Amino acid sequence: MAAALNSPMMTQTSIQIRVASSDEDMLLAEQFYQMWRDLDVPATAIDPDWCSIVCQFITQARQTLKYQAFIAEVDSEDDRLIVGSTSCQLHAGLYPNVLCSPYRQYGYIWGVYVEPAYRKQGIATQLTAKTIAYLQSIGCTHAILNASPLGQPVYERLGFVKSNMMQLKLGSGE
Repeated sequence: MAAALNSPMMTQTSIQIRVASSDEDMLLAEQFYQMWRDLDVPATAIDPDWCSIVCQFITQARQTLKYQAFIAEVDSEDDRLIVGSTSCQLHAGLYPNVLCSPYRQYGYIWGVYVEPAYRKQGIATQLTAKTIAYLQSIGCTHAILNASPLGQPVYERLGFVKSNMMQLKLGSGE
């Protein structure tokens, strides 16, 4: 999937969305960490072993939940520059799943991240569309995600609707 894109740093370039390799797990972890920081989560609220935690999660999800990640790249002067990423997998569930997969099989999209200089150019939309297509290809009947306030319009344009999830804050954390 390639499209033209305008960047404050470049006049015209193209974006390429591709499958991430397992060699890029640390990059995915770094962008996941930066996503939380960009959402104003203080560094002190993030486990110091965040990189290992994310990489171990990805390894396990790859083995048991059909995990897949996608990378967004743009042309730079000498190479291709990674400017975004996202991950998706079968949803592990919050309760025992007693429904057959042809009836209901949730896929979960997480870690949608685009570098600040490349935002508002359709990259998050393209990354999310790629995850939706992947989840459909593995038999998912629904795609779910947790949206940040900045991401919500992106997901609504792709057809996501607010669900019946309700929340009650019980402590001082987020």
